[in-house]
Parts: sequence; structure tokens; C-alpha cells
Amino acid sequence: MSTTLAAMILAGGKGTRLQALTKKVAKPAVSYGGKYRIIDFPLSNCAHSGINAVSVLTQYESSELNTYVGNGEKWGLNGVRSVTSVLTPKQTEEGSSWYAGTADAIYENLDWLERVNPKYVLILSGDHIYSCTYNAMLKKHIDMGADCTISVYPVPMEEASRFGILVTDKEDNIVQFVEKPKKPISNLASMGIYIFTYSVLRDYLIKDHALEDSDHDFGKNIIPTMLKNKKKLVAYTYDGYWKDVGTIASLHQANMDLLLSGDPDINIYTVQGKNKILSEDIHGTPQFIGKTAKVKDSLINQGSIILGEVDHSVISGDVVIEEGAKVTNSVVMNGAFIDQDAVVTDAIIGPNTLIEKGEKVNVEKDGIALVVNEKAGKR
Repeated sequence: MSTTLAAMILAGGKGTRLQALTKKVAKPAVSYGGKYRIIDFPLSNCAHSGINAVSVLTQYESSELNTYVGNGEKWGLNGVRSVTSVLTPKQTEEGSSWYAGTADAIYENLDWLERVNPKYVLILSGDHIYSCTYNAMLKKHIDMGADCTISVYPVPMEEASRFGILVTDKEDNIVQFVEKPKKPISNLASMGIYIFTYSVLRDYLIKDHALEDSDHDFGKNIIPTMLKNKKKLVAYTYDGYWKDVGTIASLHQANMDLLLSGDPDINIYTVQGKNKILSEDIHGTPQFIGKTAKVKDSLINQGSIILGEVDHSVISGDVVIEEGAKVTNSVVMNGAFIDQDAVVTDAIIGPNTLIEKGEKVNVEKDGIALVVNEKAGKR
């Protein structure tokens, strides 16, 4: 098999800042937007870009994510001329261990790339929310003769220390790159989306693997070394919606942005054409909005029964909100049960979580609350 562009999606992180939501599932498998999982976004983007070779590199609590990705059928990536592979850390003659870093994860799967034999390699994160195709980025990479092209996004200066930060010249050549600087030199942030010319990438991965003092990381090692060696690194500026949902607050905000009163750049009702986000159909019953219900400015997924009040919230499938209960500015994930007269405000309610009769969740509005107990299935 030979292809122009192969995609490798890094989906093995622990996502510890999402607390109990990632205790048993990988971060890319976390629910989002009422009917999606986070991994749906990069996989849908690959499908709409016409990429016919995609691998998902899993690691931490990977069972559910591996099963969900499967052979890529949900995203149309399982055709005669396409392949989706789930790649996990494997045992070799040298032993077995988890990936040491982002670059090491790709290095350990060079055999997959050799079989696919791409001219270029697209490396993505499996835990970002955005909708796009990668065609324009690839075109810029080819037109400028780049060794590596990095997709970049302007962020608020006060948040810049969380990202890899870079400086470009007038032709978009990258002249400086610093990973998570304490004092940022600009607000132009790497999105963790890279296109490499494969022959160059392969060479740098092999050399980096031999270095005992390397973190085997793209931001800390590969990119700075390429700059030092005067390789051609180019920035591609992305101007759509993009969210790194690495914290409870950012995951909550990304859900709120989906509402029609939220950020217009990620209105899911305007991307139902060629860039539609693809996902699993849960084959649930239709939603039921009872005569005692009051619902406004909210997303309600199939299978949910709403008898209470829902205001500015995202309600996933098979949720029950009983009469007298009130949910405001919150995210309620699959299978949760909000019992009679309970009040939920500014919160994320985890899958299959029970909020008991009369219980009050975050009524004092102390940040974004998270409740995960998986008791609803035991009712």
C-alpha cells in the first residue's frame, strides 16, 4: 500500500486533569456535546480530508477506546482503499513498556508507516475539539518545500505558557520555538498538529531514539533539533474554533460553546455538510419532553426523558431528569439520573451518575463541579 498522506492520532494520554472522568476511560473516549466522543473530531477531520491510512495510538485505559474506534467504520475509514489501525504498545526483544513520549510513540510504530509507505505524515492529538480538513495545510507544506509544517493558533497571552510557542518571519518560516515557556515570546501556539515529510521524520525519530537524555517528545526534542539543524519549518495558521479540553472547566466551556447562544464558530448546525462530525449511533428511543418539562437553550440527545427543568445545558443520551428537578448551565452525560427536586448548577454529571432526590449540586456556583458515582445503573 502506498499513500500520499498518512495520519497518526496520539490518543494515549491519562488526562488526569479531567479527574474521575478519566479514571476508567482514556481522555479521547470521554463524552462530549451530548452525542459525541472527543476522538470523533480528529477522525471525522481525517475522513473529510480524504486520508486513506489512519492509525490511532492508544495506551492508558485503552479497552473502551480500542473497541470504539474498531476498524474505522463509523467514519467511513474501513473501505477497500482505506485502513484504520489501533496501535498499542507492544512487546519486542528489548522488552515492553509504555511510550516514553510523543515522538517515541511514532518511532515505535515505524513498521506501520513502512507498510503504508506515505510521502507525508500527519500527526494529531486525539483530545482536541475542532472541525476542519487538512488539505490546505498539506498544500502549504508541499508548496513551501517544508520538512515540517506546524498548525498554529493565536491564544491569549496569559494562557501562552501552556503551549509550545513559536515566532515566524514574514514568509511563515518558524524561526523560534519554545515548549511551554514560563515567559512566552509570543502568543502563537502550536496546536500539536504536524505534517512531516516522511523521510525527514523517520531520520529524526531514529536519531532521537538513540539519545538516552532525550524526552523523545516533538515539542521538547524533535522540533528544536530540526530548527537547530536549519531544517525548513513552516507555520500554518488555523482560524476556526479549537479547544484543548484538558480540564473540567475547559470541557464544560466547550460543551457550552455548542449551544446556539454560545460561540458561533462551533455551531454544529452549520457544519452538517462535508465537514459533519461523524459518530456512533446509539440507536436509542426518541427523546421525550414531558408536560411538566421546561426546556430552553439546550441540546437533548435521543433516549432522554425530561420531566423537570433544563436551561442552557447539554444532555446526553438515555438521561432521565425527573419532575421538579432543575439543571442549569450543566453537562449531563449518558445514562445519568437526576431525581425529583434535585438542583444541578454549573456542573458536569458523569456517565450513569445518580443525583439523589432533593440533592443540591453546586448551588453556590463555586467554579465547575464534577459528580461521578455510577449509581444510576444500580437503581
